[in-house]
Amino acid sequence: MAAPEPQPPEGCRALSALLSGIAQVTFHGNARITEELLRAQLYPEAPPEEFRALRAKMGGLLQSIASADMDSNQLEAFLTAQTKKQGGITSDQAAVIAKFWKNHRTQIHESLINQSRWDNVLKNMNWRVDLKSQLRHIDQINTPVAIVEMELGKNGQESEFLCLEFDEAKMSQMLKKLSEIEESMTLLTQTT
Repeated sequence: MAAPEPQPPEGCRALSALLSGIAQVTFHGNARITEELLRAQLYPEAPPEEFRALRAKMGGLLQSIASADMDSNQLEAFLTAQTKKQGGITSDQAAVIAKFWKNHRTQIHESLINQSRWDNVLKNMNWRVDLKSQLRHIDQINTPVAIVEMELGKNGQESEFLCLEFDEAKMSQMLKKLSEIEESMTLLTQTT
């Protein structure tokens, strides 16, 4: 069996566009891009079965690359192995995939992270220290309080705002807890 012919530049552009379409559907949730649309726009002469096989192969490769969040060395080794595998990809296809991943890695990674979040995240936080100037009890006047304002939410959704007030004792407790969390994280990252 003869080796496949190298793809012409038009084939490289079509493959790059196919990878973009697959990424839009798979990682960014764009339901408007269908298999039929991709075939009609990019590979109109290809029989449906042949296009479906190409789309499935490229989709599987992108899934593998994205799930491992491959760096350039890992990607090169992975693609080299795919070019040597029977029924794998050509070196031109490997080059297109490598270029596509280099240009889209960050956006795909961020999209996967956003998809994996179940709860709200901290989008923004502001703080300040105020002095109390009016209270029922005279002994609490001019005592410092920390005001912490947090913006919580998911991307694409309206944020919720949380405002907390800490006196000196509560602030000390919170700082102590944050130090304990930092120590635990340091220990965990040093052992792995």
